[in-house]
Amino acid sequence: MPELPEVEVTRRGVAPHLEGRVVDSVLVRRDGLRWPFPPGLSALLAGRTIVRTGRRGKYLLIEFEHGTLIIHLGMSGHLRVLPMATATKKHDHFDLVVGSGSARQVLRLNDPRRFGAVLWHGADAGELAQHELLRGLGVEPLEEGFSGALLYRATRRRSAPIKQVLLAGDIVVGVGNIYACESLFRAGINPKTPAGRIGRGRYDKLAEAIRTILAEAIVQGGSTLRDFIAVNGQSGYFQQTYFVYDRAGVPCRQCGSEIRQIKQGQRSTFYCVNCQK
Repeated sequence: MPELPEVEVTRRGVAPHLEGRVVDSVLVRRDGLRWPFPPGLSALLAGRTIVRTGRRGKYLLIEFEHGTLIIHLGMSGHLRVLPMATATKKHDHFDLVVGSGSARQVLRLNDPRRFGAVLWHGADAGELAQHELLRGLGVEPLEEGFSGALLYRATRRRSAPIKQVLLAGDIVVGVGNIYACESLFRAGINPKTPAGRIGRGRYDKLAEAIRTILAEAIVQGGSTLRDFIAVNGQSGYFQQTYFVYDRAGVPCRQCGSEIRQIKQGQRSTFYCVNCQK
């Protein structure tokens, strides 16, 4: 599943092609994905200018003066910016056409497993932050409000393992399975440790690890897992620097101990027993 770095890489890739451009039309090739496509979307957006692009956690935001298009890539979705004449492929479910005449381009969503989403939040529906998919999200890990102090305060009554608390998204948003494993390794924290038993100093290290790893992953184009590719069709290569994720049974790059794999909440967790106490 694309995580925060992959969505941010996507946002940065589409932004120069969308921001300030006028929508020509919207094309859909099925009724919807995880949820139905908004009815009348082409009439709603045609002739409207895209003001900016944004991101909230794993949600890509395409903002207009009269509302925001919310896009989620699901398990296997990806977006490409293509010339208008580009032939469609299987699982090309949604097109946002921008520009006019020979300068037209299409933002095309391909989603083989159809767990993604394209939704509309009109300005008349209230603040975007109150949308049902966004209002419960925690702080952005790459913004100023995220810190070890915040993690410490928010976890004092949490008995769940720290890995599960990170994935929940209500304290800090967008730290998915891959980057939670890697961040806990870098901070030297065992993923099974109850969140409420971790001290302030260790949370300072964890917050810094999360910020650093996410920033590194964005620079490296994200990770290539299953079908994720960037807007330009290239694959990310952060996976080449993994210390623990998807490395079960091989020696730890730091101490040589065998990397272990366990299940936590139906998700695989990878860690080093020796380096993560």
